[in-house]
Amino acid sequence: MRPRRWLPTVLRLHTLRARLTAGLVVLLAVSCAAVGVAAVVELNGFLTDRLDQQLHEAGVRFPASLEHGGTLPSDHDGDEDGDTRRQAVGTFGARLVGDTVTNAAVVPSGSGTGGTVTVSLGAQDTRELTELPADGEGHTMDLSSLGDYRMMATHGRDGDVLITGLPMESVEATIHRLELVAAIVFGAALAVAGVAGALWVRWSLRPLSSVAATATRVSELPLSSGEVALPSRAPESDPRSEVGRVAGAFNAMLGHVEDALTKRHASEERLRSFAADASHELRTPVASIRGHAELALLHPDPVPQKVVRALERIEAEAARMGEVVDDLLLLARLDAGRPLERRPVDLTRLVLDAVTDAQAAGPGHRWTLELPEEPVTVPGDAHRLQQVLANLLANARLHTPVGSTVTVSLQTDAGAAALKVHDDGPGVAEDIRAKVFERFAHGDRRRTEDVGTGTGLGLSIVAAVVEALGGSVVLESRPGSTTFTVCLPTGAE
Repeated sequence: MRPRRWLPTVLRLHTLRARLTAGLVVLLAVSCAAVGVAAVVELNGFLTDRLDQQLHEAGVRFPASLEHGGTLPSDHDGDEDGDTRRQAVGTFGARLVGDTVTNAAVVPSGSGTGGTVTVSLGAQDTRELTELPADGEGHTMDLSSLGDYRMMATHGRDGDVLITGLPMESVEATIHRLELVAAIVFGAALAVAGVAGALWVRWSLRPLSSVAATATRVSELPLSSGEVALPSRAPESDPRSEVGRVAGAFNAMLGHVEDALTKRHASEERLRSFAADASHELRTPVASIRGHAELALLHPDPVPQKVVRALERIEAEAARMGEVVDDLLLLARLDAGRPLERRPVDLTRLVLDAVTDAQAAGPGHRWTLELPEEPVTVPGDAHRLQQVLANLLANARLHTPVGSTVTVSLQTDAGAAALKVHDDGPGVAEDIRAKVFERFAHGDRRRTEDVGTGTGLGLSIVAAVVEALGGSVVLESRPGSTTFTVCLPTGAE
């Protein structure tokens, strides 16, 4: 099983309109994401800087006052007196002596002028506090019992380290709100842009859609034969645009195709007319030659043997030429679209008669029949169907060696009759199969010349007659097995 390659969703879209719209939305989404990320990062940095400024303004009053009962000693700051714990709600303070946190507290809500709440620190919190650099700069830290804090450590005058911290809750809340607003605004913008982009792309590609619709109608036309009327041209737009150039080139191509089809149809009509006229004109002289040859053979006076032989050959070749003329005239009539007779025909009886005639003509072959118990009847022309059977059996006889088995079977299924002629001969050469139903096609030229028969029209007549009756004929061949299958409608539902 062939592995399926992963492709982005945009590349798996089928229509150009969908791809352009999806590409537009993806590019806009990337742009919105870049703007949102840049805004969040910038705002986070700005608010963190403001928090650091507040830390510098707060200084180390609160952590120093934890040791001295709420006021700074005079040797710390002789100009400061009063309650040193008048800090913002949530302010954190800690004092380190060596690797030990001697005091840690936080300013609670509604503390007034002296209340603090001692903070219980875990081992991880203590380790992170002792590792905090005493550089007077802000650092972010996550305390297990308080959450994210912005911490600043400074060396004290007693050989200790004083740490002040402010909660980052307000910063995080602002950032989360910005993220939510950005998601809502950008999502709405993407939805509006997607709808507007789809409408714009659809409007822009209308000329291309017209070209595609015209091409679809052309592809559904039977261009292989007969007179063809091409649909109206695709509307052309601005030739300076890519779509306009495509429409113009497509219309020019349709014009060339229409001219070519018209010339071909005219040539076919002239050829059909010539074949029909020539066949009509040849029938009379051929019949006259044959009649004179027969009359000469009936002459009572003695005729030299060589002359008799010549007259017999003239008669035989005149008869063969008459058959060729009749075949050409039949093909010309079928090409002109003249309908065949449609009457109920006992196909079973035709098969029996045709196989009987084939046995007489090819006694060296083995002929077998496979017929249903009930007679098979199809609407058609009995004479032409008899000609189809005769041509198929003659083809099997002429192109298989003596001793070959030819099996003729007939069956009905789903309102159709299937007639099969199978032989176990050498088969049809691969380069001949594609053109076996063409006119004047010979499967074995050497054998045809040896037996002196065969015009290359037999199978072409089979195909033309079957098609005129609304049926089909197919060939399946390989060495040791060749089957011609003719399907004809029975007219039964």
